[in-house]
Formats: sequence, C-alpha cells, structure tokens
Amino acid sequence: MSGGKLRLGTRGSALALAQSKAIAEKLGAEVVIIESEGDKTSASLAELGGTGVFATALRTALRNDEVDVVVHSFKDLPTAPADGLAIAAVPARADARDALCARDGLTLDTLPEGARVGTGSPRRRAQLLARRPDLEVVDIRGNVDTRLGRVGSDDPERALDAVVLAVAGLDRLSRLDAITQFLELAWWPTAPAQGALAIETRAGDRGFAKKLDHGPSRLAAEAERGVLARLEAGCSAPIAASAFLEDGMMFLSGRVYAPDGSERVTASHALYVSDAKDPAGELALRVADELLANGAAALAPLGGTP
Repeated sequence: MSGGKLRLGTRGSALALAQSKAIAEKLGAEVVIIESEGDKTSASLAELGGTGVFATALRTALRNDEVDVVVHSFKDLPTAPADGLAIAAVPARADARDALCARDGLTLDTLPEGARVGTGSPRRRAQLLARRPDLEVVDIRGNVDTRLGRVGSDDPERALDAVVLAVAGLDRLSRLDAITQFLELAWWPTAPAQGALAIETRAGDRGFAKKLDHGPSRLAAEAERGVLARLEAGCSAPIAASAFLEDGMMFLSGRVYAPDGSERVTASHALYVSDAKDPAGELALRVADELLANGAAALAPLGGTP
C-alpha cells in the first residue's frame, strides 16, 4: 500500500461517485476516477462482453498499485475470484428492489397498451414481457439522468412511457421522487446482489476495510451470486435471485426466465445459518440445482448442467 493517503478508485459516473464518496469518507481516502471501457461506449452490455465490463479497469488500477481500494456495484462483478484481489467488505445493503419510473404517475398495470418501456437488462425485459406482453421494450443505455430524461420526452424518437431502474441507485442520487411504483421482490426479484456494494483490495491489504463489512448483507449477496455461479450465467441471461435472513434462517429464491418472458422456472430453499459450514454456498447449490433440474437451461443461455 502507498505510504501516503489511502486512494480509492471509482468510475466517474454520478452514481459511482455518489456511492464511492460515501465509502471514501468512512475510510478517510481520496477518490481517484478511473475510466472503464463500459464508460466510453454506448454499445449494449451484451456487445461489450457482459459481466465485468465496468470492473476490469478498476481491477487493473488496483493490481498496478495506482489505487489501494476500489468500490464496485456487487452485481456488476463476475462470480469467479479475481487473482490477487479480495472482497474486503460488503457494507450494509441498500434497497434491492427495482422501480418503475413512468410518465403521469403510471404503474405497470395502468401503462397504456403498447407503451414504450426502456431497460438495458435482459432480466427486466423478460419480467416486463411476462407481466405485460403488449409492451414495447426498448433497449437503452446511459446514466440515470439520461434514462429518466427520456420518460415523457417531446422527441418522438427518444420518448419513453417509462423506464425500470434500481431503487438503490435512485436513492443514492436523491431521485426517489421519480418512482411511480416500487416493484416488490416477492413477484419481481432482482439481479443477484443488487443494492450491495463490494469493497475490493489487494489480497494482503484487506484489513483496513474490514470494519465496513456487514455480515448479513455479505451472506445474502454471496448466496444470490452463488446461484449465478452454479448456473454459469452472465449478464445476458435473464436470472433473478433474492435472499434474506430472519430468526437465524436464510431464505433464498432463484428464478430463470425465457428471454421473451413467456416461461419461467423458480426454486426456493432455506436453512439455519448456524447449521451450515458454508451457508451461502450450500443454499445457492440447492436452489441452482433445482432450477437446472426443472429445465432452466432450456429457457436461457446457461452453462450449468443438471
């Protein structure tokens, strides 16, 4: 680690800066902006190679000793371990839900037939079409303000009736006012580890960040990401997972959708955390194996096998 002030690397988007500055204050670190390939292009995530596109530049800077710690949205990280690096902490998780941000206070059920709804997520696309097959789902990229700016736009080429965004991101940017409907996890599960941050360091330097770790948040996020890992799925696969802890038990549900929303497979399991050596891993394996046994690989592009 550098002998000077702690250096925290982050992407330069408004959302990345908002979440990273909060962590930097807690660590007494200075913020260093690092541009990723995902920030330089308007191509879709699938075209860019999917999971990890935003993390690569940050991890390179960390390995090259240009920074001492980096902050990721945990859902954006590949599930495979990164050589020489460690997730030193997962702070208390923010709201894991998605939200609809629509014109005129509309909800999913009150959007007019054929309404144009924007999202860059295959999961959200599948969920929208499962709920409302009549919708025109528009593939979009850009930061939160850019996406919100298209809702009710006067430009007919860009105009959308609604967009779907993560509640955590809207909260961090003080834009909860844009929400017209919170989409509850019970019927609209979200991306594995959505709402959670991952604080990453070089493997031998993790001690200084451990104070920010929130055990229940890490456990739930790791269980959800474990489903993704077992299914061998990237961000192009429409997969959702949701975990929570209550009275010493962890509950985990996973869901795989057909890309057009026409079919889905769901699996749910629970265990007492104290009864398992690796509760997140064991629970994820049960859920993922049931999904595969019930035909998930026939619905979506997965690498896992029953």
